[in-house]
Amino acid sequence: MIAFLIKRLFHALLVMFVISVIAFAIQDNLGDPIQQMVGQSVPESEREALREELGLNDPFAVQYLRFAANAVQFDFGYSYVFNEPTTDVILRHLPATLELVAAATFLIIALSIPIGVYSAIKPRAWLSRFFMGVSIIGISIPVFLTAIVLIQLFAIGVSWSPFPADTGWGAWLNDLISTEGGMPAYGRGEPVPVFGTWETNFASLEGLTYLVLPAISLASIMLPLFIRLIRAEMLEVLQSDYVKFARAKGISPRRIYFLHALKNTMLPVITVGGVQIGTLVAYTILTETVFQWPGMGLMFLDAIERSDIPLIVTYLMIVGLIFVITNTLVDLIYGLVNPTVKLTGKPA
Repeated sequence: MIAFLIKRLFHALLVMFVISVIAFAIQDNLGDPIQQMVGQSVPESEREALREELGLNDPFAVQYLRFAANAVQFDFGYSYVFNEPTTDVILRHLPATLELVAAATFLIIALSIPIGVYSAIKPRAWLSRFFMGVSIIGISIPVFLTAIVLIQLFAIGVSWSPFPADTGWGAWLNDLISTEGGMPAYGRGEPVPVFGTWETNFASLEGLTYLVLPAISLASIMLPLFIRLIRAEMLEVLQSDYVKFARAKGISPRRIYFLHALKNTMLPVITVGGVQIGTLVAYTILTETVFQWPGMGLMFLDAIERSDIPLIVTYLMIVGLIFVITNTLVDLIYGLVNPTVKLTGKPA
């Protein structure tokens, strides 16, 4: 275990190094931060003095080494726009993003496992076919379109009257396919303070209502993938010899499905799921933009528009760190679920 952690720490440092180099390599193409800071009316001499003060005229290697020396101390510099440490800006927006990802992850797990298992147990049932058809549609629809549709249906509302409204059955059907709207779809509302700059939407009913539509929109990216993955793995496991032997011994189907088969089904799902859940952090950019959710994704787009290079680099570093931590946790969980797997790579 210690050897595995040391190896992953080395990999993490290598990934962070590559991310930081790439981020610095593209900084010259992100615009002129001085123009965003001082505007058009400031003389060129003052701009040049400010550029020299910020070290923007130094060679790339000098700028990077200065950044790396500070980054080791978790100091990524000051934001040009907010005029405060970039880590403070990130920490102020990080809770909103993590809550959105956590809510979407909960929906993915809560829905994909029972739907995937049911579709594998009864692959020819009409409900299974319905789930598979909807999952294909879900994979094909981009997240921003899902978000817009959700806003139209549940925030703004739609009123359809294809049936005669002067009849009882027609009025009932019209009400059935119409929505009143009213769901919040802008911002976080008033989250409850926890400690420091950390505020949560989980602590109040109003906060949860603000979280519903963004979480469903974000979950729609991975939910169809997980449903189809669990179904495919479950179908393969149900055809294995040990499942057939368990049936021959007279073990109850429920015990076979949810104890023996499901456990082995989840092994590849954990591997793929860990990587995909980490990807949700990147997908929050689109979701947060549509719903104006004040998380890191919305902050990142604002930093790009304003050429806030230190904040952009800090965001990329933090997201890379989240990916590294997620993948390490997935490997650890995989070893706990399947004890025959040795994390050090040695045979069991």
